[in-house]
Amino acid sequence: MPLFEIAGNSLTPVEQTNFQLEKDLQRLIETNLETVFNCQYVAAEFSTGAQHAGRIDTLALSEDKNPVIIEYKKVESSELINQSLFYLHWIQDHKGDFEIAVQRALGNGIEIDWSDVRVICIAPNYKKYDLHAVQVMGANIELWKYRLFKNNTIYLEEVFHASKVNNVVDENGKNPVMVEAGKKAAQVRATATYTFEQHVEGKSENIKNLIYMIREYMLGLDSSIEEVPKKFYIAYKISQNIVCVEPQTKNIKIFVKLKSSDIDDPPDFYRDVSKIGHYGTGDSEFTISSEEQFELIKKYIELAYNKVGG
Repeated sequence: MPLFEIAGNSLTPVEQTNFQLEKDLQRLIETNLETVFNCQYVAAEFSTGAQHAGRIDTLALSEDKNPVIIEYKKVESSELINQSLFYLHWIQDHKGDFEIAVQRALGNGIEIDWSDVRVICIAPNYKKYDLHAVQVMGANIELWKYRLFKNNTIYLEEVFHASKVNNVVDENGKNPVMVEAGKKAAQVRATATYTFEQHVEGKSENIKNLIYMIREYMLGLDSSIEEVPKKFYIAYKISQNIVCVEPQTKNIKIFVKLKSSDIDDPPDFYRDVSKIGHYGTGDSEFTISSEEQFELIKKYIELAYNKVGG
């Protein structure tokens, strides 16, 4: 997609360029890991040992405490995906090596969630054969495309995510995922052990209806939004979490990726949790038990979505 610079009522196309070195792309992403993917940096050029003879470009820890592998290419290359899949299987067999790296970089006491390993590939483009191959094999991998422009602007777009919830509608205008929400298998991610249904099970009809309402709204905001069930909450994310939903017996806690300064005229069911320990990611907590309360916080969810870059 072309990029245009606005000057009054005139549009001038901005010329594309590329990084001189692949390492320049890597350094830029690593320096801005929190801004782009909300991850903590762990290591660069991480050796997989003499036997496997590989070096992982970037290791990181996600906001959900999942391991993250990032690989880069400044040209279109099938090798990028092959390497990433190799490192995905390697890290699952070498959990101790990653945990030691995390302790060295971030300190002791961090509990790593191995229910998911996030693999991110970043390149200017992907061949259609590679996109098809990744889709068929079902590996938990994200393909991101970048464009670098001469006005010091970079554009990042996720073009494929194997674990995404299918958001299509059938001939009756109904989302088959929503219709079949009771079927556990439809919601299990490629490497996860938690499901949407586990968070719904045992809840009252009021809470169940509210959870489904939140789910439908979040997935309807953008087709690229992904539903990620975790042990204690359900995350809705693009490059990083936007909202985390924690269903409870009598209410639902919704953690929104906003600072307290972003919340104008907060309702009485809002709380700033930036200095309070909690499961979901996000500094703004809304505890709701009705559709009316959810309607009041939709504007904050949309604001968080826009700030993340949706």
